[in-house]
Amino acid sequence: MGEFFRLLKGGNKPSLIAAIVNTIIAALKGGAFFLTGNVAMFAEMMHSIGDAANQFFVFIGSALSKKAPTPKFPNGFGRLVNLVCLGAVILVGILSYETIKEGWHHIQHPAESTGVAISLIVLGIGIILETVVLYKAGKEILHDVGVKGTSFLSPLTTSFAHLKRAKPATKLVFMEDLVATSGGVLAFVAVLISHFTGFLQAEGIASIMIGLMMFYVVGKVFLDNARGALGETDEQMLVHIALIVSENEQVKDIQELEVIKEGEFLHVKLVAEIDPSLTFAQLDDIRDVLKDLILSQQGVTDVIISFDEDDGVQEWTHKDARTVLKTHD
Repeated sequence: MGEFFRLLKGGNKPSLIAAIVNTIIAALKGGAFFLTGNVAMFAEMMHSIGDAANQFFVFIGSALSKKAPTPKFPNGFGRLVNLVCLGAVILVGILSYETIKEGWHHIQHPAESTGVAISLIVLGIGIILETVVLYKAGKEILHDVGVKGTSFLSPLTTSFAHLKRAKPATKLVFMEDLVATSGGVLAFVAVLISHFTGFLQAEGIASIMIGLMMFYVVGKVFLDNARGALGETDEQMLVHIALIVSENEQVKDIQELEVIKEGEFLHVKLVAEIDPSLTFAQLDDIRDVLKDLILSQQGVTDVIISFDEDDGVQEWTHKDARTVLKTHD
């Protein structure tokens, strides 16, 4: 139990903050829905419940993924966060379906809701809190990829360009809160339209739109984490490591290079071609230099290096590396 709580300290902080905030928001929206009967508020309540549950699971999963490798699991537990995210999206999928179903029912049988002021106040508070969480998640994404924001709004703008390289847990929080913030604005507008124009179906339409956005997140997160659970190559880091390794004068060529994502971490396997006349002591020194260099790269936690004699055929060049890097940018 002591190890469990120690691991929790290393869990993904944005997901914990988002879970707590969404729990508070879900309670506020739930109270507002029972007081007003507003369908758009129901959709937002379901969305916040799903987000809160998701993010609590993701926080625990990200913490447990940092558990040290064991003899039974020598590759560690990095992919556990991907498996947790896969499980979490099932819940969001169910809530998305219920949200769309309730919205469709309201369109067919529109009913006027009460307590417009309560609905608008709660939705406004929710939008503000979700924006704060979104901002913090954006800052974490920039931190993950080592990018410094150029302005106060960078976490809400620049982070989109680096979303693919973010940690799985941080990416999930960012996407869910982006949809939550957008959904809150939609619900806010729907309540205003319904109240001032009498077009009661607006709340049902907003509910369906929110449900569809939730389904989009489900699909996106599922595909991303399915790839991670299978063991996906980090193309950009692969090219980067190939470039810095090939700059070593003793490395004649790169025969094989793998950079596999293990949750938030990267495992590297390198087979380098070396002058066969070098002694074992010299090879050992080269291995130590390369290992320290690769381990110093962001996210790399494990390196396996082996050597083969130079066959005189150049298979990897700086030009090829830059071409691949440009392709994956």
